[in-house]
Amino acid sequence: MKNVLTLVFLFVGVTVFAQNDLDGDWTGSVETPNGPFEINYTFTVEGSNLDGAWKSEFGETPIENGKIDGKNFSYAISFNGTSMEFTGEILSENEIAVTNQMGETKLTRVE
Repeated sequence: MKNVLTLVFLFVGVTVFAQNDLDGDWTGSVETPNGPFEINYTFTVEGSNLDGAWKSEFGETPIENGKIDGKNFSYAISFNGTSMEFTGEILSENEIAVTNQMGETKLTRVE
């Protein structure tokens, strides 16, 4: 019985640590002079590498140079010959904050 409980705790511990809070789909909006601009992200974490895509009404753009270190992450997005650098922080299981030179945007997990 003791061995069974040890295996259960070991399995649960490995499962919890194998998942990353940033993996998945996220959504938010940015206020512009023309009204709210909806943005969506899909993030995939593998070790310290962050992959994924930024999606808006104008299409989908892959993120570049993505990195994650604990609760902090960074990446770039290139469009129209311009590259924008972003940093972010995982605030909770269902909320992240993404910052660039234009300010901060809070995103929530898409269930």
